Amino acid sequence: MADRAGGPLRLNLGCNADVRSGWVNVDIADYGGNEIIDLNSYPWPFEDNSVAEVSASHVLEHLDNFNAVVTELWRICEPDALIDVAVPFFLSTKFYSEPDHRIPFGIRSFDNYEFLGDRNLKFYERWKLSGRTNYQSPARFVVESKRFHFSNFAVLSWLDHLINVEPVIFERFFATLLTPEEIRFRLRVMKAAA
Repeated sequence: MADRAGGPLRLNLGCNADVRSGWVNVDIADYGGNEIIDLNSYPWPFEDNSVAEVSASHVLEHLDNFNAVVTELWRICEPDALIDVAVPFFLSTKFYSEPDHRIPFGIRSFDNYEFLGDRNLKFYERWKLSGRTNYQSPARFVVESKRFHFSNFAVLSWLDHLINVEPVIFERFFATLLTPEEIRFRLRVMKAAA
């Protein structure tokens, strides 16, 4: 693995041609300036609690096991690390037109790993108190935001506000009529104080 500069470690997972200065850029193929790592092979070559920030844009849907990926992200991240995720919405042609996509994502994909604290749950979130299925993973995140992105066409950008008023309700009742292209999550890693 290449020598890394000092300071907080920031990972750009599935970087493709988006090789960023000051980040550890990771992909399974060589795009020039990135580290070649198979993210389906565990453990990833990063120490526990060593990563301060992660960008994962259009990579998680290509991996084999969601629980393993989420647990590994949690393991390598330090407490309060930020993780930005962009994935295609499972009803979008961005998801189902690509034969290499394996994991479908919806607006509630990280809910089973959400740190609840003393947050007041909405009526449609109360299942989280007893019905979460995360295979006993220790991974917990504060879901700081989860938003649909309707389209990259600027003329349609106004729809982002409309579909994100109540994204869970929108997904349940209207997403088949007005299908967003992707979902963007911002997660903050929660770990018990050492």
